[in-house]
Amino acid sequence: MQPGDGQAQPSMTLSDRLLVILLRYVLGIPGLLALVAVFMPMSWTSLAHRRLGLGEMPEAPIVEYLARSLSAFYALLGAICLFAAANLERYRPLARFLGLVFALLGVILLGVDVAADLPWWWVVFEGPRAIVLGAVVYFLARPTPRSN
Repeated sequence: MQPGDGQAQPSMTLSDRLLVILLRYVLGIPGLLALVAVFMPMSWTSLAHRRLGLGEMPEAPIVEYLARSLSAFYALLGAICLFAAANLERYRPLARFLGLVFALLGVILLGVDVAADLPWWWVVFEGPRAIVLGAVVYFLARPTPRSN
């Protein structure tokens, strides 16, 4: 059923409303904000690196490439989350898949963060956060029977 086809839209469940909030305001919009890092001067990135207590940021083309391309990737994921949230009924399978992918990405990031010997607060914040958010999105995006 599409808007404007003359049929009433099904009301959203609490799970659906929570899922849209997560996709829009926790994953989508913050993800799009990563676009700033794609275009900002590398001197700002280096300053942030120092202020986070990570020392001096190496100056090499691969470092700039990785910083900018990862930011672009996060922005892409944010855009996909916003797209799914815009029409949840149609893109529920995509939302569920995103939940699974975010949870798996969190497991990978946790391993990478530990192997890279990042600060404890980074390890705790990044991987586990993605695991929890992904699991919640996956759970909330489950198909629900609709009453007719």
